[in-house]
Amino acid sequence: MPIEFRHVNHPPLIEFTAAAPAGALVGLVGEDSSGVRVLLRLAAGLEKPARGEILAPASRRYLGPLDALNLAPVEALLLDHALACHDALVRARAVTGLERLRRHGATVLLASHEEPLLELLSDEIWWIHEGRLAMRGHPSEVLPAWRRHVAQTLRAWGETISPHLSPSFRRGDGRAELVAIESLGADGKPTMVWASGEDVAVRVAVRFHRAVAEPVVGIMIRTRVGMEVYGTNTELERIQLGPCAAGETVLVSFHFRCDLCPGEYTITAASHDPDGVWHDWLDDAVPVTVTDVRYTAGVANLRARVTVERL
Repeated sequence: MPIEFRHVNHPPLIEFTAAAPAGALVGLVGEDSSGVRVLLRLAAGLEKPARGEILAPASRRYLGPLDALNLAPVEALLLDHALACHDALVRARAVTGLERLRRHGATVLLASHEEPLLELLSDEIWWIHEGRLAMRGHPSEVLPAWRRHVAQTLRAWGETISPHLSPSFRRGDGRAELVAIESLGADGKPTMVWASGEDVAVRVAVRFHRAVAEPVVGIMIRTRVGMEVYGTNTELERIQLGPCAAGETVLVSFHFRCDLCPGEYTITAASHDPDGVWHDWLDDAVPVTVTDVRYTAGVANLRARVTVERL
């Protein structure tokens, strides 16, 4: 028997209407506040809707993240991140158990944040956003749309965070001071999140406490485990800053395309003489996150173009 939601209103769900066919496994994605958990509890009969109607078989079971993975025969199985806390062997057995249930006509709703799992198991995906069904369809169509939403939301959130300089260590003779290091998005606004492929910048503000004839300002981007990804400075870029007088502040912006894979990175910045004597060096001073709409491995996002020939 299918599970059917007819104009269901139950916070945060708003006029929710959808049907999961018998013998289908429907994956559920959405932010934690979207109503996914409420939907599962309503389907399981654990809660009653404020308005609307839910049609579901009498034999149904709800399993949460910490529940024992009971895959005994049942007409409707509601899985609320129920595989998240289990090891690889239990999960592999669960795949077989879920397929057996599906073959016997059970309807399964599976909420998960693990996209590979949803791609493997789901006949279709429901993306629930702010209590409504934003999209439904084949995993190959819905999951990329969901990833775009996550990437865009994370990118927008990054502009609301004000990073503080928190270097792992600082050194220098004090002739200059790095007073600000900012990561900027394509719109020129400070952000702690870059989108892979976006035109970004790192802006360094240097205040000189003593006169410096030929200052050099540079940056280094590292992975969170310390691997150096990219570095440059004004000398390498053939930009002359000096001479700089005591009391003067200089803003140096490094603009580049963020061709990095999704992940966590840090920005190191320094002011120094051409011979390498540091005025001020801030190691891993500012964190930055890179997000993308799809997974890529490694560090450099080379955006490969793939062609196939049959011989």
